[in-house]
Amino acid sequence: MSVTQIFLASTLYGTATLAAALDSDAFPPAGRRILLTSNHSVTAEITPGLTAAPGFAALRTRFDEVLDWNAVIAPQHPSTWSPRAEDVPLWERQLRTTWGLGTDRVELIVESLQVPPAQSLCRLFPGAAVEVYADGLMSYGPTRFRLDPGLGMRVRRVLHLDLVPGLEPLLLTEFDVRAEAIPAAAFLKAVAELEVPAQVPAQLPADGAPALLLGQYLSALDLMPAHEEEELHAEMVRGAHALGHRELVFKPHPSAPATHARRAEEEARRLGVRLTLLNAPVLAETLYERLRPALVIGCFSTGLLTAATLYGLPVARTGTEAVLARLSPYPNSNRIPLALADALLPDLADARAVRSWTPPGPERVAAELAGLLTAVGFTMQPQILAARRAEAERWLAGNLTPRTWRYFTRRRLTALGLPGGIPAQLSFLPRSRTARRMARLLRRAVS
Repeated sequence: MSVTQIFLASTLYGTATLAAALDSDAFPPAGRRILLTSNHSVTAEITPGLTAAPGFAALRTRFDEVLDWNAVIAPQHPSTWSPRAEDVPLWERQLRTTWGLGTDRVELIVESLQVPPAQSLCRLFPGAAVEVYADGLMSYGPTRFRLDPGLGMRVRRVLHLDLVPGLEPLLLTEFDVRAEAIPAAAFLKAVAELEVPAQVPAQLPADGAPALLLGQYLSALDLMPAHEEEELHAEMVRGAHALGHRELVFKPHPSAPATHARRAEEEARRLGVRLTLLNAPVLAETLYERLRPALVIGCFSTGLLTAATLYGLPVARTGTEAVLARLSPYPNSNRIPLALADALLPDLADARAVRSWTPPGPERVAAELAGLLTAVGFTMQPQILAARRAEAERWLAGNLTPRTWRYFTRRRLTALGLPGGIPAQLSFLPRSRTARRMARLLRRAVS
């Protein structure tokens, strides 16, 4: 029986990840390989999709055919549409006819299995084996939603870039899905093939390795107000200046408005440093390849770890503690990337740490971060990771310090009955007006 592999992708980064996996023979031979593109933009009808991205043509050569998922389900949006159960047989028959699949055995390779369009596609081919590829730090976190066991047990592997050597992803471990790292060399080769938009070289500094500032558009994710995010960009400029950098390049998030860089530009003028605003649609990794920046600065972007781990570049993070302090709801999937960036990378405000930092080895990561990752992951998804409770308890009992408390909240630990929470018999105290009044009197007496 002939095999058709369908690869679902929505970003150039994800497509480069798939290309790297294919180049390293991570997938068995197939009679046909289809790249199914999906445009998740809110205004997908007028926003250029993946196939229009600079460099896509080089990656496209790994596939026999490119199809458009948006066109298949129009006018529905890929991020929200899901088939009704009773319509699945009709949809599968239609897709097999339209895509010329016939009676082929179908294998699906998708990203973000927890949500559409990946979950929708998997439902439309109920007999297909599934593999998940993860192209960012969220793969180290737990599965965001409880999956139907009928879907979860179809997953064979989680393919991921080994951005934190020594750390195993938690994604889909509730189904005992094994994780497999994509070779870094294959990913670097795929990125090196990407063409650079014509306007980029003219915008970049002519000489010297600048500091590269990465914007994330956190306000769009409701992680901080827009004015605070602009101030975060200004802090990046100040931090780079304090470290002696006078040539800066700011790469805003592709979806961010032009005004998002205003405070950074103002701060650069005030300090007398040159800031180049790079609005061209180009991957940060392409800049690492071409620019070799002297320092990469961001909040908790995956790009910080690709810079440090895959390209060997100096990095620094800023703003992570502030975002962690207000992150809600508690299971927010950004908690794991935030915790990893905060725990692993040097603070931009600590010049000595930035200058002396080197990526920790796998043994040190396994010893110092594996327990933290399990504890944070369990507190985020205690039902999905129920089997990890004892590990989380052991870590919390021995490792809660002023430094590690930022990754948790006492309320969450209390609700889950974990070390660090308020004992059940004393849980009434925070709600007791008398207890609060006595606490105020005691504070006054000792002050």
